[in-house]
Amino acid sequence: MKPLAISVTKRKALDYQSTLKLLKKKYPDAHCALNFKNPFQLLIATILSAQCTDERVNIVTKDLFAQYKKPSDLANEAVETIETVIRSTGFYKNKAKNIKACCQILSEKYQDQVPKQLEQLVELPGVGRKTANVVLGNAYGIASGVVVDTHVTRLSNRFGWVKTEDAVKIESLLNKNFESKEWVMLSHYLISHGRAICKARSPSCETCFLANSCPRKGL
Repeated sequence: MKPLAISVTKRKALDYQSTLKLLKKKYPDAHCALNFKNPFQLLIATILSAQCTDERVNIVTKDLFAQYKKPSDLANEAVETIETVIRSTGFYKNKAKNIKACCQILSEKYQDQVPKQLEQLVELPGVGRKTANVVLGNAYGIASGVVVDTHVTRLSNRFGWVKTEDAVKIESLLNKNFESKEWVMLSHYLISHGRAICKARSPSCETCFLANSCPRKGL
């Protein structure tokens, strides 16, 4: 017997502005989930968040930041010691190596300050456009671009906005279709929706306020 085919109504991509308006209304308290008190802390936390939950990162950084107050503190620490502190975040050897190298540059070249320019940030070990955008937007209030993580990638595809997993291409399209004043918060709204309803494996389409017009309803 042939498996039953799932009937899915084809719809146009969700409208950018009306979707944003609805997301704002649904998630008025959306914010950066990583705990930080300054740009340095957010930079390190974001590096640690790769392939790791924000909850786990916040547990690790509570102890990490209590011991290491500024970049030079980590720059002068043995990489093996850093590995021990951050081990539970996964990929700890590579992360520890990048964190130490990154902090050495921050200490020697930038006098323990985190740069405010995207071009300077992405030159730091372990820092790509996503991390740079997170730091600039959330620590400095500088809208350098939309942060594209796994949630933003998934929802952008499901909403019909893109047909690619390429984060750079997704960022470029979102930057083009939303005003720069919306860039920082847009990712937080999308991440909130991705965690609450539009999950990777079992999206709750039946309770989604975007379901009536979403092109991926039922998939």
